[in-house]
Amino acid sequence: MLLAVLVLLLPSVSDACGDPPRFETMRLRGAPKPRYGPGERVQYDCRLGFKPIIPLRPRSAVCEDDNTWSALEEACTRKSCPNLGDPVNGQVYFVNGSVLFGSQAHFVCNQGFYLIGARILYCEISENNVNWNDDSPICEKILCSTPGNIKNGRFTVYKDEYQYNEIVIYMCDPSNGPDEYSLVGESTLICVDYDRWSSDPPECKVVKCDYPVVEHGMILSGFRRKFYYKAQVVFKCNQGFYLHGSSTIVCNANSVWEPKLPTCTKVPVAVPTEPSTTHASGPRPNTTTAPSSTGPRPNTTTVPSSTGLHPATTATSSHTAYVSPTVDLEPEYFEDFADLHIKIQQLFGDTYVLNYHQSVFVFPRCSSHCCDYFFCT
Repeated sequence: MLLAVLVLLLPSVSDACGDPPRFETMRLRGAPKPRYGPGERVQYDCRLGFKPIIPLRPRSAVCEDDNTWSALEEACTRKSCPNLGDPVNGQVYFVNGSVLFGSQAHFVCNQGFYLIGARILYCEISENNVNWNDDSPICEKILCSTPGNIKNGRFTVYKDEYQYNEIVIYMCDPSNGPDEYSLVGESTLICVDYDRWSSDPPECKVVKCDYPVVEHGMILSGFRRKFYYKAQVVFKCNQGFYLHGSSTIVCNANSVWEPKLPTCTKVPVAVPTEPSTTHASGPRPNTTTAPSSTGPRPNTTTVPSSTGLHPATTATSSHTAYVSPTVDLEPEYFEDFADLHIKIQQLFGDTYVLNYHQSVFVFPRCSSHCCDYFFCT
C-alpha cells in the first residue's frame, strides 16, 4: 500500500523535458540535470572564441507544458583577432577573407626578398580571448655568399656577397698538358634564393674520347684530331652495308661515347636456292611462278643492253622479268641493287623475278621498308 502511494506521488516521466538543446556557439551554464520539469529554465553562455551578438539575443530556454523546450537561436558569434598589415616588401592574404576566430593569414615576400618567421598564422584561443599564434614574419633582401672555387678554373666577378638574380660565370684555365680542360656542368650560376645558387659549381677536367672506329663505316661529319667533351660525330656505312644503332654519338663527361658506337652490317643481297632455269614446271616457294615451258609464251619485251644488263633480257607482259643466270652486271653502271631495282622497275613494273648467278631475288610490290634492303622474302 505504501509503495503504491509513493508511485502516485512521483511525477510521471511524460511530464518532463528531454536534454536541453545544443548549439555551436553556446554551451549550457552549469551541469546538466537528468530531467527537467515544466517551467524550468536553462541558461547558456558563449563558448570560448565566441562573443554575444549585438543587439543581445535571448540565451535561455524554458521547458514548456507540452514537454518541449522553448525556441532559441544562436546568440553568439566568432571573436576577431587583431588586424594584420602587409609586411615591408611583402603581402598578407587571409584565407577566409577575415580575421575571425579559426581564420588563417598567409604571408609572401616580393621578388628578391625571403621570409623570416612563420609563413602561416592561425587565429586561435588565447586565454579568454583570441589572438594570432605567432608574430608576423618579415621580408629580408635575398643575398648569396661567394660560390665555390673550382680546380683548374675560376669565375667572375668575385665579391663577398651577391644580390638576387646576380650571376657569376665560370671558365677553365689553359692547360699545361697536351689536352685542354673541358667545363663540365653549368658555366653560369644565378643567385635565386637566400644563399642559394641555381646549380652547383662546374668542373674543369680533361675529357677525351677515343677515336671512334666503325668497321665498314666512315665519319660523315664531326671529324677532328681529338674528341673532347660534347664532341659529336655522325657516321654512315659503306656501300652494301646498313647501320645498326644511332648514327650520331656524343663524347660524355666520363670520356665515353654515348650512345655506344653503331655497327655496319652487310646487306643480304641474295637468298640461296637451287640453280634456276628460265622456265619452271611448277611453282617455286616465295617466288613468282614462271610461265609453263609447254604452254605458249606471252608477249615479251627486250631490255636493251644499254641499261647495263648483258646479254639483253626478256620480260613477259604480265610484269614478270627474267634475267639469264649468266647475266653480267656492270658494277660501274649500277650504284647498288636499289639502282638495279629502279632500272628494271622502269621497264617491267613492280613485280618480277631476277635470277643471278644461281641465286633468286623476288621483287613483289614491296613496302618502303622492305625495298630499303633491296629484296623481299
